[in-house]
Amino acid sequence: MKATYQFTGRLLICCADRPGIVARVSQFLYALGANILDASQHSTDPREGLFFMRMEFHLENSTSDRHAFEASFAESVANPMQMDWRIDYPDHRKRMGIFVSAYDHCLQELLWRWRSGELKVDIPLVISNHESLRAEVESFDIPFHYLPVTKENKAEQEAQALALLANTGIDFIVLARYMQILSPTVVERMPGRIINIHHSFLPAFAGARPYLNAYTRGVKLIGATAHYVTNELDEGPIIEQDVARVSHRHSVEDLVMLGKDIERQVLTRAVKAHVDDRVIVHGNKTIVF
Repeated sequence: MKATYQFTGRLLICCADRPGIVARVSQFLYALGANILDASQHSTDPREGLFFMRMEFHLENSTSDRHAFEASFAESVANPMQMDWRIDYPDHRKRMGIFVSAYDHCLQELLWRWRSGELKVDIPLVISNHESLRAEVESFDIPFHYLPVTKENKAEQEAQALALLANTGIDFIVLARYMQILSPTVVERMPGRIINIHHSFLPAFAGARPYLNAYTRGVKLIGATAHYVTNELDEGPIIEQDVARVSHRHSVEDLVMLGKDIERQVLTRAVKAHVDDRVIVHGNKTIVF
């Protein structure tokens, strides 16, 4: 008796736009007996632009395992249509590493969401250049690694961090207010797999004490941006953003409190979009379904 397989897949596609792309993919899935659970698409230009699609499907009683499915899709659909594509499977829980410094608000949000089951990931480790959050992390039974960074030891500490990430099988990293700039060595090891959060004052109020500087300038909006990390500082593809209106009645402390709240929400939404395979990166932009 032949073995049968069942699995759910998330297919993400980018290719030149042309008639028949959705039909070609759908017919391929239909021929295998797959049920399409969700489908989203976007075209930059119906005539000469690019086409992006995310399709989630479920396959039961298939004679093809995942490897055979991917090989068949590549041969009969993706290669003839010159697609950039990838497929992930929701039953594979992504392994998320967290880098943090001394600010705890984004770290807390991620850990709370993880413990409640809202973030369906595993967290094998937290790496920090400060000791101050060790007890908080270890209260969640998550290993905490203290790697203090100076100019003199940066390369050595990053090499140790990379070894820890490799040994724990990390799929992606979240910089939850990690106040160090990652070197190209780290960024190039995990392209499109490092998510950062920062305030949205950049580039107007870069550097130290941004909220004080924004208060002094009398800003009317504050916000936060989550993006993928590239070697261009704070210039990577943006995943999520949000803002809140403020006025002359708000103190610096008010701005900081509101800013932290927005950072928590924006980072959580960005991480969830990444975990759910809803992000396609194209150049320095993202399509987020």
